[in-house]
Amino acid sequence: MSGVVGQPLKRKEDPGFLTARERYVADLPLTGALHVVFVRSPHAHAEIRRIDTAAAGRASGVAGVVTGADVNAELREIPMIIGPEAFDEVHGPGRMPLAAGRVRYVGEPVAAVVADTAYHAQDAADLVTVDYVPLPAVTDAEDALAPDAPRVHPDLPSNLGVRWAREKGDVARILGEAPVVVEARLRSQRLLAVAMEPRGVAAAYDEAAEALTVWGSTQTPHWLRDNVAKHLAIEPARVRVVAPRVGGGFGAKIALYPEDLLVPWLARRLRRPVRWTASRREDLAATSHGRDVVAHLRVAASRDGRILALDARIVGNLGFCLFSDGPILPVLCGQMITGCYDVPAARVEVRCAFTHTMGTAAYRGAGRPEAAYFIERMLDRLATRVGLDPAEVRRRNFVPPAQFPYETAVGTSYDSGQYAHALGTLLDRAGYAARRAEQERARSAGRLVGIGLASYVEMCGFVDEETSDVIVGPDGRVTVETGCSPHGQGHETSFAQIVAGELSVPVDWVTVLHGDTRIVRKGQGTYGSRSISRGGMAAVLNARHVREQARRVAAHLLEARAEDVVLDAARFHVRGVPDRAVGWVEVARAAHSGRVPAGMDLTLVAREDFVAQGLLYPFGSHLAMVEVDPDTGRARILRYVTVDDSGPIVNPLLAAGQVHGGLAQGIGQALLEWGRYDDAGQLVAGSLMDYAVPRADDLPPFETGHTETPSPRTALGVKGIGESATIGSTPAVANAVLDALAPLGVEELDIPLTADAVWRAIQATRRRA
Repeated sequence: MSGVVGQPLKRKEDPGFLTARERYVADLPLTGALHVVFVRSPHAHAEIRRIDTAAAGRASGVAGVVTGADVNAELREIPMIIGPEAFDEVHGPGRMPLAAGRVRYVGEPVAAVVADTAYHAQDAADLVTVDYVPLPAVTDAEDALAPDAPRVHPDLPSNLGVRWAREKGDVARILGEAPVVVEARLRSQRLLAVAMEPRGVAAAYDEAAEALTVWGSTQTPHWLRDNVAKHLAIEPARVRVVAPRVGGGFGAKIALYPEDLLVPWLARRLRRPVRWTASRREDLAATSHGRDVVAHLRVAASRDGRILALDARIVGNLGFCLFSDGPILPVLCGQMITGCYDVPAARVEVRCAFTHTMGTAAYRGAGRPEAAYFIERMLDRLATRVGLDPAEVRRRNFVPPAQFPYETAVGTSYDSGQYAHALGTLLDRAGYAARRAEQERARSAGRLVGIGLASYVEMCGFVDEETSDVIVGPDGRVTVETGCSPHGQGHETSFAQIVAGELSVPVDWVTVLHGDTRIVRKGQGTYGSRSISRGGMAAVLNARHVREQARRVAAHLLEARAEDVVLDAARFHVRGVPDRAVGWVEVARAAHSGRVPAGMDLTLVAREDFVAQGLLYPFGSHLAMVEVDPDTGRARILRYVTVDDSGPIVNPLLAAGQVHGGLAQGIGQALLEWGRYDDAGQLVAGSLMDYAVPRADDLPPFETGHTETPSPRTALGVKGIGESATIGSTPAVANAVLDALAPLGVEELDIPLTADAVWRAIQATRRRA
């Protein structure tokens, strides 16, 4: 990579954020806008006998009240976004915009009230009466698969929604004959996304043009446009979607939600702008949840710690329907369950159940954190069983570099990897031998100090195609129009660096536009660590096309052959004659003014879509050192060191920010967060008083490092780094806490390892003693 690529430039976006010039959906000035409040179910499972909206309709300022009877037939079912070919079995429905006949989770919308102010809308919503008949509920996926479990969808024979299975080798025989077998039941608990900005959507209808403008806090503007057009029966060209600044998403803003359709539907029906912004409680209850997967695992190994076979039975919680991309996530867990390791035989079965809870869907890492947590806990258990250091048992099982590209026992194709090198670099940076000696001294003094390792590999770069058009204006300035729509990643800086590097111009000459379907012709959006490896590579491809066009224009101006013209520091010169040169501005003016030979189509515009050549597999190793207070159970992180490998880094400062954010979320899962429902289906963690996201004092200073293993599947060798730290950190911290508790005889404890859970485990060991 060249020029400014690889430099830690500060984000171009930040001055606008810091001076409050940037706007989110809730900040948009919409003159005369109506406000929507949704009436939501207080029950996890109930029959709806009657909805009475008469009093609400007469309330002050109310412009309309609608229920499922008014909208569902026109807007139709919202299906999952994954094709059925991804599964061995798939059963069940998507969701309707408003519940009708039955509710299936606490927070499901049953009516929408529209009024001139948010206060009037809320007052009127309180007047809507719903006659519910509560029914039995089930919230645990394993319980839901029992034959006598309450049925989420009575027309289905069971609560099974998805099944997927793969097997290579005679796993049953190997397990029966192996000298060492370790077993565990592990849980990756339900998480809530808690983006800084709750979901929101606004819409305005232009009656003369029969066109809609929709503003949404979304990761996928073009996909939202296409769905609004489909469900409202409007030509896509008549729908404009704008994603202004989006305050975080973490995957939860990929999905199509009822509000995304109902707000524009109401704007068209009422001929007034309409807006809705979720309260924090609404957002926690009715925005997709993540994880909620259980695995029953058995690992067969030799006495020297080499893995012979893996058996994994994975159970995922779908929530109330086939929601968005949620059904594929436990399958991704199954596809990545062998981790960094050369596992010769594997049997993996994934079953996903409907429950009376909010739907699960993508949350940072989406299936890969679950897989990494499961296999990394098993590696530590194996190390304990065979008497090896956890680092050594990993070294003995890593896929060797010479075997790449590598196909796992479940058929996943890794592109490149140097797993032992990343771990070795981590151990050197952390001073591993010294840390173990420090741990022994602490234990001798009666302190509960533990060290946890985790090595991970993830998949990223979903959806092969992406758009990043490159246009050079007559002043030489460059515009990039990308279909990757950021929600905090810094695309305006990183994409500008890539294009500036390819065109040899200053970064501030490059403007990156995104998030507006009127400006950007198409796009897949931002999720799954795909932006640089998909949208960025589209920008590289098109920048190189523009560069070649410009070189031909420069050759004409210099009266030289194009192959003899060299681009350097925004100047084109004849090779070997640096003084014989023209600048980008002169070249751009010539191209735009037509000062080129007839028939030479040199517009300095490139609009070729990028099509990728397969998924990408970043990897790395993490180390956590923790101390557990035996009197309170609180685990305090003493030191945290990471070495991640996502290929060459475009902007180290942005990459470090992604790592820091990912670590906060992964550590949060390990120690604090749990989107728990009680047996009646009430969301116990329904507010930020009850759902414990990490605070600044929960996190240590992070020591981050990188190794660089290019991917053969991208032009610059880049992979993705947006989710890596979340994937590596949860097992590293969990392993560290369990290592700290090992002298007390605590062998297994489910995450989150909260102070209360750890304290109870310590008390249990004391009672046994």
